[in-house]
Amino acid sequence: MAQVAVLNFECWLNKVVEWGQTTTLESQQDVCLHLPKLQEFLLQIYETLKHMNLLCHLFSSSELGSREEFTSIDSLGCTTADYYGKLFKNTISSLIKQLKGNPLKLSADHVRAMSVTCVPILTLPEVAPLLEALLAYHGSEPKEVLDDQFLDHVNDAVLRKKIVLSELAVLNLWLRHLPSLEKAALDLFQRLIAIQSKSLREMEHMIQDSLLPQAACHPSIFRIVDDIFRHALLEADGNHKVMTIIQFFTHCFIQVYQKDNLQPRFPLRTYFPRSNIALVMALLRQPLGLPSDACLQHLQSIIKMLKIVDNDERSHGSLFETWFLLIHFGDWVDIAAEQLLTSGSETSDDLLWLLAFYYNPCNENQQRSKTMVEARAVYDRLLMLQNNTPVSASPLQNAVDDGNKAKNFDPCTIQFIRHLCVSFLLFSPGWHAIAKEFIAHMTQAEEAANEVSDVLARIVYRLDIPGMRNQKIVKIAHELLQGF
Repeated sequence: MAQVAVLNFECWLNKVVEWGQTTTLESQQDVCLHLPKLQEFLLQIYETLKHMNLLCHLFSSSELGSREEFTSIDSLGCTTADYYGKLFKNTISSLIKQLKGNPLKLSADHVRAMSVTCVPILTLPEVAPLLEALLAYHGSEPKEVLDDQFLDHVNDAVLRKKIVLSELAVLNLWLRHLPSLEKAALDLFQRLIAIQSKSLREMEHMIQDSLLPQAACHPSIFRIVDDIFRHALLEADGNHKVMTIIQFFTHCFIQVYQKDNLQPRFPLRTYFPRSNIALVMALLRQPLGLPSDACLQHLQSIIKMLKIVDNDERSHGSLFETWFLLIHFGDWVDIAAEQLLTSGSETSDDLLWLLAFYYNPCNENQQRSKTMVEARAVYDRLLMLQNNTPVSASPLQNAVDDGNKAKNFDPCTIQFIRHLCVSFLLFSPGWHAIAKEFIAHMTQAEEAANEVSDVLARIVYRLDIPGMRNQKIVKIAHELLQGF
């Protein structure tokens, strides 16, 4: 590596000299062509020198940095940099052996000092094994022995991808330092809110890459992350993006939870201690592969349990927790909207109630009842149009707007109706031809565009499965998403 660096240095030095001796058009073009590569090379040189200066400082400031030592280095026939590099690796190895050998023999002050020493060098790849050993250390002390500054810096480095630690090490970090876990969860939430994605695959990758679903397999971590989502939902007053984030984080968590059947696991109901166990288990059932009749029957059992909670004269807290639980498993709400347009009207009251509860859980002053009546009227008109020919956007627009009544709809009702319309356009094959035109009409406002694209992205993710019979619908939904 040193020889390559020298050769590169000489090559770039010759280039710079050449550029300084001529001002021809060709030389200017050569500068433009090679300047980015030169900048990258100089940055590499800077980082290498910075770390090696740092190492020399660490050891020369200790007892090792004596005159006798430098004489010994000369007699070995190696450079000071090589010597300090090897000494650094040996020191790291020695510290790891101390931590793993007999932790009870180490004093809390010694371990804390060790963690403080790591702060300025924790981004060096050689230090990663020591960081993992420190994070795994548990002595006999009742209090945290690792320095708070050390834990904060390690967490920041993990979040910014400046270091790579094992999943177990990250789990140890978050279990022993609550502020780091909260910061990681808030960091992920903010990044998910900020992205303008037309595909939930991007959201899925971001969530999985955060390691939070993996860490959330520990119930304590899941509950802390879930509490952060709970507060975000309350502050956002049911914002659709927040609801989708909660739903999709739960989806990623369930995937990780079910991935390895060999590891001992906590029962899934352990992760939702505030909720009715029977309802938790019903919502946890995977809809994938269920026949339409079985899916509808299962939906009705879910709705029945939700109505029991809704009718029970308990605190608003119980109702909120039930609604919050439903948001985690929002796939069933999307399936209910699909069933409304594909299974006939026999079960429409129950399915409409589920969507009304999802969008408007509070029924004070009969708000949800009003939403139900308004959405039912739109739904009935959609059913009348479903088999109409020829199709055009005008009658569909009239059916949804119903004159000027739509202007007085509650925001929750409007969200509900937009969801119905998207489902109508996708699951009524005869209306695919005007889907793009009507979606453009419906999403002129930014808020409406965000809501509709969110519903479309969820439908695409749920149905885009190889071998399933939904590829035409997925294709249409993909095309509609490209318009945003």
